[in-house]
Amino acid sequence: MISKKKGMSLVAKQRAAGWAFLAPATILIAIMSFYPMIRAFILSLQTGTGANMKIVGFSNYARILSDKVFQQSIINTFLYLIIQVPIMLILAILLAQLLNNKDLRLKGVFRTCVFLPCATSLVSYALIFRCLFAQDGLINNVLIKLHILNTGYNFLGNSTSAKIVIILALIWRWTGYNMVFYLAGLQNIEYSVYEAAKIDGANGWKTFWKITVPLLKPTIIMTFIMSINGTLQLFDESVNLTKGGPANSTITMSHYIYNTCFMNVPNFGYASAMAFIVFIMVAVLALINMKVGDTRD
Repeated sequence: MISKKKGMSLVAKQRAAGWAFLAPATILIAIMSFYPMIRAFILSLQTGTGANMKIVGFSNYARILSDKVFQQSIINTFLYLIIQVPIMLILAILLAQLLNNKDLRLKGVFRTCVFLPCATSLVSYALIFRCLFAQDGLINNVLIKLHILNTGYNFLGNSTSAKIVIILALIWRWTGYNMVFYLAGLQNIEYSVYEAAKIDGANGWKTFWKITVPLLKPTIIMTFIMSINGTLQLFDESVNLTKGGPANSTITMSHYIYNTCFMNVPNFGYASAMAFIVFIMVAVLALINMKVGDTRD
């Protein structure tokens, strides 16, 4: 009789090794991400504080429909998203294209200057913009010197101008961050492709649309999803730049959730319900982006 060798096959060993490597990260993700999401959903079905929490079903979600401040925060957040994200990503890809030029001198210096705002602390840069656009700040002083204004304009006290300041701050800080992704993508494109297009008579604009954009499509989708995710969770700018004012006209969803939890009378159940709505928004928009960007048959 032929004796059978005992032990796992090579495929089984490879699978076991794969699971062994995946297990620590999987466990951490489950504990640090999925468990808190489940707990947040359970909490969103409750009301009260501490030991007095009681289940109220979906009444917290029903309350959202009549909460004017939360509805205003949704409008504000999507306004920032619709205006800021496209401008930021277009600037990022154009800057990446310019700084990818092999004949450009001091490329490292220019790249560092564009990326540097991203290395600035969120609180620090928000306070810098708050000082710049204060009534006695640099922007007003320059406008007065140029005789454009007679007195300092209250940029942060006006609803429209305060939103514009937040959008400018977001563009300033995050353009360089996205540029790095596009720059990495451009450096993976063979330069011979551009040379061939040039020989065929394609100008710079046609080369950009016909070669650069299609080859960067996965990177564009990734940065678009990350930008949407980040903007829907916008917090620091609203808190540190405008404090949500004037009259909640610039408040974001995350800022209002924070106020509901810690600044006003604590209502963790209602705050969890709002947070879960934000989670659903992020998931749905990310899914739409991936479906639109998926060109596989």
